[in-house]
Amino acid sequence: MSNIRIAVVDDHSLFRKGMISILEQISDFEVVMEATNGLEFIHKLPGIPVDVVLMDLQMPQLDGTKTTELIRQQFPNVKVIILTMHDEDKYILHLMEIGANGYLLKDNDPEEVEKAIRKVIETDIYFSDFVSKVMLRKMTRKNQQENKIFNYKTDLSDREKEVLVQICEGLTTMEIGDKLALSPRTVEGHRLRMIEKLGVKNTAGLVAFAIKNHLV
Repeated sequence: MSNIRIAVVDDHSLFRKGMISILEQISDFEVVMEATNGLEFIHKLPGIPVDVVLMDLQMPQLDGTKTTELIRQQFPNVKVIILTMHDEDKYILHLMEIGANGYLLKDNDPEEVEKAIRKVIETDIYFSDFVSKVMLRKMTRKNQQENKIFNYKTDLSDREKEVLVQICEGLTTMEIGDKLALSPRTVEGHRLRMIEKLGVKNTAGLVAFAIKNHLV
């Protein structure tokens, strides 16, 4: 199996270097790029293949939010994990909506970071324990009056809703197929059709939709 290629983007040199040191101790992780802000990362990315980027939220020149939007537009296969000190609801849900694959606090253990990287490669999404379903249900009410980027008039079929609920549980395509007696190809077809129907960026966007519409 090939190494997971990782970029670390953070304007604080001490944190960035420390994170790189931790990641380089994992045998199948390869840190292929570091950058001090989103603008530098976007400029470097065409010449350096990256599977996952660990990125700070607040940075000069181009912050994590704007960088995530550009990544989704220009490099949709790159997985984005936000690493930040901010645990406010508004940051979490908004980043899910625009296509971030994961959200971790900077005081998480190194084991949590490794788990997140592997999970976004495997299932396209990872959120640590503090982003629990209970917490996300609470934030739903607070976001009802906000502008919504989803097509909420789009109806999902019963089967699509079943698949979506399992996606929210963090199951892989194979696990969903086994649970619902579907082939992996059929599960993936449902996932891609839901992304197209709802106008979201990726699986994280599907989860945000499910939360806001009380499907989970």
